[in-house]
Amino acid sequence: MKPSLTKAKPAFISSAQALGTDYHIYVDAPKEHAGPLAAVLLMDGDFFFDPAVEASRSLQKEGRIPPTAIIGVGYGASFGQPGNYRGRDYTPTAAAEEPLSGGAAAFLDYLTGTLWPELVGRYKLRNQGRVIAGHSLGSLLVLYALFQEKPFFTRALASAPSIWWDNRSILGLIAKLRKRHVTLKGKLYLGVGEEDSPSMLGDLGLLEKQLKDHPFAGLSTQSCMFADRDHYNAAPDTVRSGLADLLGPDSVS
Repeated sequence: MKPSLTKAKPAFISSAQALGTDYHIYVDAPKEHAGPLAAVLLMDGDFFFDPAVEASRSLQKEGRIPPTAIIGVGYGASFGQPGNYRGRDYTPTAAAEEPLSGGAAAFLDYLTGTLWPELVGRYKLRNQGRVIAGHSLGSLLVLYALFQEKPFFTRALASAPSIWWDNRSILGLIAKLRKRHVTLKGKLYLGVGEEDSPSMLGDLGLLEKQLKDHPFAGLSTQSCMFADRDHYNAAPDTVRSGLADLLGPDSVS
């Protein structure tokens, strides 16, 4: 069963003039905190904001992660509906099945150059160890954001990533980066349901093997598989586990 739209109201609307798009920004942040908050930028905020908030609040209450702001980036529109541009924004390369695809670079520019300054102006956020998180196609964008020459987001939570996109073009992009740079300081969490499709599991295995055979110095990778979970119901487990791994006391900057 596909996730339903969040019942949360957006904290504000952020305009990306270059993309001609207004984004719905959902924010859950502790009201009482001594210092800057850890920040998690979540793709498909219209759908995955609620389970991410539940996981974050629970982990904070247990003392497993520091005070954290969950920031969902959404469209205010369901999958496949007018106004939802995930097929454009989350895809690093263009493919025939999505006419607007290939806009990840422009979307990442918006996240780092427009949205992040807006967030810093509204909330007290840590400027180190920024987390980007997503599920499915949103995780394709997460991988793209991490595997940059100088990644703005150094911690990445990729839940059931859509590595299949455009004949697994993301693997080629990562390989090209590895040829140019042997070092990439950061942390990657990969999570998936054990009952996801064989192709999704197989593609994830290809990424894991590639990173093992041609590792980046300074990049820590954690991979978890969850029993009795498929592509749609794995997100609450992967998000909770990923936040604990990326923001826990043993996490890296």
